[in-house]
Amino acid sequence: MNKSCDLVVDLSEVTSADLSRVGGKALSLARVAASGARVPPGVCITTAAYTRYLDLTGIRERLPFLLGRKAFSEMRWEELWDLALRVRNLFVRTPLPDALAEELRKALATRFGWIPVTVRSSAPAEDSSTASFAGLHDSFVNVCGPTAILDKMRLVWASLWSDRALLYRQELGLDPSDSSMAVLIQELIIGRCSGVAFSRCPGRPHLAVIEAVWGLNQGLVDGDVEPDRILFDRLDKIIERHAPQREQACRPVVGGVALQSLSADERGTSPLTDADAARVFSLLRQAEAHFGAPQDMEWTERDGDLFILQSRPITAAGTAAEGDERSWYLSLHKSLATLRNLRRTIEDELLPAMEQDAQRLAAVNLTSLEDEALAAEIQRRSGLLDAWEARYREVCIPMAHGIRLFGQLYNDRLRPEDPFAFLDVLTGDEGLLAVQRNQALQALAEQVRRDPVLADQLRDGCAPAPDTPFARSLRQFTIRFGGLSWVMGTAEDEAQALITLVLEMAKSTPPRHSSDRQAREADYLAAFAPEDHSLARDVLDIGRASYRLRDNDNLFIGKLSARLREAYDEAERRLAQREIAVLAELIAPEKMRVARRTTANPLSFQQPAALPGSRQQARQLVGQPAGPGLAQGRAHVIRRPEDLRTLKSGDILVCDAVDPNMTFVVPLAGGIVERRGGMLIHGAIIAREYGIACVTGVPHAIDLIHSGDRVTVDGYLGLVTIEAHAPGERPAG
Repeated sequence: MNKSCDLVVDLSEVTSADLSRVGGKALSLARVAASGARVPPGVCITTAAYTRYLDLTGIRERLPFLLGRKAFSEMRWEELWDLALRVRNLFVRTPLPDALAEELRKALATRFGWIPVTVRSSAPAEDSSTASFAGLHDSFVNVCGPTAILDKMRLVWASLWSDRALLYRQELGLDPSDSSMAVLIQELIIGRCSGVAFSRCPGRPHLAVIEAVWGLNQGLVDGDVEPDRILFDRLDKIIERHAPQREQACRPVVGGVALQSLSADERGTSPLTDADAARVFSLLRQAEAHFGAPQDMEWTERDGDLFILQSRPITAAGTAAEGDERSWYLSLHKSLATLRNLRRTIEDELLPAMEQDAQRLAAVNLTSLEDEALAAEIQRRSGLLDAWEARYREVCIPMAHGIRLFGQLYNDRLRPEDPFAFLDVLTGDEGLLAVQRNQALQALAEQVRRDPVLADQLRDGCAPAPDTPFARSLRQFTIRFGGLSWVMGTAEDEAQALITLVLEMAKSTPPRHSSDRQAREADYLAAFAPEDHSLARDVLDIGRASYRLRDNDNLFIGKLSARLREAYDEAERRLAQREIAVLAELIAPEKMRVARRTTANPLSFQQPAALPGSRQQARQLVGQPAGPGLAQGRAHVIRRPEDLRTLKSGDILVCDAVDPNMTFVVPLAGGIVERRGGMLIHGAIIAREYGIACVTGVPHAIDLIHSGDRVTVDGYLGLVTIEAHAPGERPAG
């Protein structure tokens, strides 16, 4: 291989002068190899290939359009999800130009033939002393043949724009448009065991640590295989060993890697003896001395030979700064195996336990409690809600990654023009509690439509007779789904709050979006070879469970919030009659807390006159297309929970975010506009279920749009046009 080639350079020929074209990972490995350590032989496809691809295909011109819908610094993680998915699909659907593909294919065929290789990222900014980008870009293991390598190379390029990488660049203040990517291709070393080693153990920087698993490193990196941990002191002595319950190893299979069960011997034996661990530790020290800094090293062992797969400086040995949730966010990327475990935990343990707690709280007669006992009950309910919300964050939010896992597989195989076409395979889930709740409300509305006498009685404020079918249906609804008055910020009884809502719903019959779910599922499965159908079905199953649970678990949390609100209401009733110090000191903060889920973002009320990122042209606001369709109507802005009570059929719902607990008003809406962005947020999901036009990610939506404005929502293009302002309202900004 000739070094003068600007597209491909052999790892043995890389020098420090090549950093900008081979990236940090390739340069580090070249330096390690030059020092005498063993690294898998390979080549680097330079950043020149990435640059040529962007220029020749026109992607460079299209990226600013995707990035420009909202200021990059203002994007939340759901919006980064969306952006990453759109960019990835752009790379997946755009083939290499013929001349570029031919040049690379020749070089790869000559160098590797059909030898299995790894395809890994090596961005110029990667693995530096100030920014490691560890785990942010994609890698692929056991890839065979030039065509497959080039396919994976484009995915590695696309991972430069992954949500993880975008978030990292956002926090570092880096412009993703200025980034580039080289790709490292190395022969696959099928290790007997593999692992990572840190010169400074996270959380115990005075020690070094080695983690080891049987087989390939992928299982450890993905979090599917728990490693043995061996800790060394500064005298190079093993001081601790931690053995997990060893069950599986990641091994090569046709077309990639897979988790396989360990043999009985492997289960009972550490992958590293003390002597082996000392050899890995010595290699770590060697890398540390060579680079003059503590190292984070990946290694593998085959037939007694140790190979360094990667060595990079440790950029942060301590804990994250206060408020920095990047580590938590990065941890949300879960493998299929981990997602299966999360699903079992949520469905079999968490949701039943939350339901039991909600029922226990509902059985407490609050009016019979003494003041001190009521205060204690409020604290008990608040503490319980705290505990469940912590559990929700730990288990339920990571489960949402299943939607993306399915979406990525779908897009890689079907390569659809719409990167969110996979959602049509997920919609129409009858297990979605929000939809079941809305169906029950529609059934109540239907009773009102068919009985004009009943409708007149209800409109006149007369309660339905206790033994009538309508009264029984009301009670059944409340028992099954809980009350709605707390969501709508009203202290009126549950029956009256429901009746008000049902009367409005009875004015029209919202069409339910009919998704040809089965046909789309068949199209999806047809994209896989018969031997891959099992995997395809498993990922689809997890995707559907994730889609369903993402909404359902919030409604269970909502039931607990309602119980806290009930206790608060009882305290407030007593405080209206007399002073009670023990209750008064609890009320103010709890009132804010219970109401937070449907209250608009307080920051929205503090925006300056200049609104960076909104990019409106005249009266047109730009967001993300989240629910296909066109809708025109009167805007109804939700600033506080009680605003939900005045939403009229056909209104355009404008809000900070559609909380899962307020999705019962969605069937009334002609369209939805949200400040929060993303195709996977609750508002977008429920809008798709009803075929309602939806635009998300509109900066300062509730400030720029006023209740009464006449607006058009274009859910295809992500545009909201203010056709006419409400009387007395002036355009914002």
